[in-house]
Amino acid sequence: MTGWLEKLLHVDSTIELWWVIFGFAAQAMFTMRFLVQWIASERAKDSVMPVAFWYFSLAGGLMLLAYALYRADPVFILGQALGVIIYFRNLTLIRRAKRRPEL
Repeated sequence: MTGWLEKLLHVDSTIELWWVIFGFAAQAMFTMRFLVQWIASERAKDSVMPVAFWYFSLAGGLMLLAYALYRADPVFILGQALGVIIYFRNLTLIRRAKRRPEL
């Protein structure tokens, strides 16, 4: 692998480089949730939380959790694990609400 890229990203091997690239992709996925929420709010001219926000949160959170586990960072692991539980729970509540008959 190119030495300058490994040096720039502070990695010592090709596998480390791929994990850093995965980490960047995970962060991009996580960031998409804010863009989705912002666009939906601008269109509605009100603060709204689209379901896609929770899907991007869950996907990005799971990817960041995998990265944190690989890096063995206990602070990062705890923060992402809790977030993943919250995102999953919100999606579960949304699905349940859609199944309830209208009163």
